[in-house]
Amino acid sequence: MTDDPVAVLRRWADSGGIWRVTGRLPGSVTVALYQCTGGEEVDRLVSSDPELIRYLGERTSSED
Repeated sequence: MTDDPVAVLRRWADSGGIWRVTGRLPGSVTVALYQCTGGEEVDRLVSSDPELIRYLGERTSSED
Protein backbone atom coordinates (compact mmCIF):
# COMPACT_ATOMS: atom_id res chain seq x y z
CA MET A 1 0.00 0.00 0.00
CA THR A 2 1.48 3.33 -1.01
CA ASP A 3 -0.80 5.56 1.10
CA ASP A 4 -0.03 6.55 4.66
CA PRO A 5 -2.06 3.97 6.64
CA VAL A 6 -3.13 6.52 9.26
CA ALA A 7 -4.45 8.78 6.50
CA VAL A 8 -6.27 5.82 4.97
CA LEU A 9 -8.08 5.09 8.25
CA ARG A 10 -8.92 8.75 8.81
CA ARG A 11 -10.33 9.13 5.29
CA TRP A 12 -12.29 5.90 5.70
CA ALA A 13 -13.87 7.05 8.97
CA ASP A 14 -14.45 10.60 7.66
CA SER A 15 -16.38 9.06 4.77
CA GLY A 16 -18.63 7.16 7.17
CA GLY A 17 -16.88 3.79 6.95
CA ILE A 18 -15.97 1.68 9.95
CA TRP A 19 -12.63 0.05 10.64
CA ARG A 20 -11.88 -2.74 13.09
CA VAL A 21 -8.58 -4.18 14.25
CA THR A 22 -8.69 -7.88 13.42
CA GLY A 23 -5.18 -8.85 14.42
CA ARG A 24 -2.17 -7.64 16.35
CA LEU A 25 1.29 -9.12 16.32
CA PRO A 26 4.44 -7.60 17.77
CA GLY A 27 5.22 -4.78 15.35
CA SER A 28 2.28 -5.42 13.00
CA VAL A 29 -1.45 -4.81 12.82
CA THR A 30 -4.31 -5.93 10.58
CA VAL A 31 -7.31 -3.63 10.16
CA ALA A 32 -10.50 -4.55 8.30
CA LEU A 33 -12.43 -1.79 6.50
CA TYR A 34 -16.22 -2.10 6.56
CA GLN A 35 -19.15 -0.34 4.93
CA CYS A 36 -20.82 2.37 6.99
CA THR A 37 -23.33 -0.19 8.28
CA GLY A 38 -20.49 -2.28 9.68
CA GLY A 39 -21.79 -5.31 7.83
CA GLU A 40 -19.64 -6.15 4.84
CA GLU A 41 -15.86 -6.08 4.86
CA VAL A 42 -14.64 -4.08 1.86
CA ASP A 43 -10.87 -4.19 2.25
CA ARG A 44 -8.08 -5.04 4.66
CA LEU A 45 -4.97 -3.13 5.66
CA VAL A 46 -1.91 -4.95 7.03
CA SER A 47 0.92 -2.74 8.20
CA SER A 48 3.99 -2.59 10.38
CA ASP A 49 4.06 1.23 10.23
CA PRO A 50 4.93 2.46 13.74
CA GLU A 51 2.79 5.60 13.27
CA LEU A 52 -0.27 3.43 12.60
CA ILE A 53 0.44 1.26 15.63
CA ARG A 54 0.73 4.41 17.79
CA TYR A 55 -2.42 5.90 16.24
CA LEU A 56 -4.44 2.78 17.03
CA GLY A 57 -3.13 2.46 20.57
CA GLU A 58 -5.49 0.15 22.44
CA ARG A 59 -8.51 0.93 20.26
CA THR A 60 -10.20 -1.98 18.52
CA SER A 61 -12.35 0.00 16.09
CA SER A 62 -13.27 3.42 14.77
CA GLU A 63 -16.27 3.20 17.08
CA ASP A 64 -14.06 3.29 20.23
